[in-house]
Amino acid sequence: MTEIPTYPDLAGASVFLTGGGSGIGAALTEGLLRQGAKVAFVGRSDASAFVDQMEEETGNRPLFIQCDITDIPALRAAIDRAADAHGPIRVLVNNAANDQRHQTEEVTEDFWDWAQAINLKAYFFACQAVIPGMRAAGGGRIVNFTSISYMMGNSDYPAYTTANSGINGMTRSLAREFGPDNIAVNALAPGWVLTQKQLDKWAKPEALEAHLAKQCLKEHLGPSDIVNPMLFLASDASRMMTGQALVVDGGVVVTG
Repeated sequence: MTEIPTYPDLAGASVFLTGGGSGIGAALTEGLLRQGAKVAFVGRSDASAFVDQMEEETGNRPLFIQCDITDIPALRAAIDRAADAHGPIRVLVNNAANDQRHQTEEVTEDFWDWAQAINLKAYFFACQAVIPGMRAAGGGRIVNFTSISYMMGNSDYPAYTTANSGINGMTRSLAREFGPDNIAVNALAPGWVLTQKQLDKWAKPEALEAHLAKQCLKEHLGPSDIVNPMLFLASDASRMMTGQALVVDGGVVVTG
């Protein structure tokens, strides 16, 4: 991983991360561990080997809890377990998502409900679960991962873009509601990050060329490019920033 700045306030901080064992999430977990944070993360697939690897490489062992985040009681139980192990959650990173491609005319109610459950519903209930502990501890930070896909008006996954737009609205409302409790809530919107899943499924040469043409910076994004922005939002470096969406996409969309 590229060398990253040090955020002293993250050392020893209790951090809960969804989808922290693969893709962008694995890079986020590593980045947080290297800050000295006490990291707990959930994922559907067994991440025991990754946990061992992280302990060997960073000297800091994360807590992995196997969990399907669409199972809200199980997600709440995982957050409680993480808080018991590391103390009240000070930083929540809602990262897990699924951008399964689909066509509007083929979407069933079951698929729609699943897409919203994993891409939006779990985010809300994870926030709900950590807020009491954050309030009691005097504050905290929530980072909700979204995507530029809805800003671009992308087709091929309308249920996903709908959820991503919803994350932005939810982030702003929670920032307003819980700001008086010193809880900052921000969104992080990556562009097309070339994880192994993206490379295997959708990153065909012609698609990559077309997307790069839209970027101001002519270099594809990798998972490591998202770590520093996440650490910034998770730390006191962004102390007075809340209700915002930070875009990291090489300059595809323009905000402001």
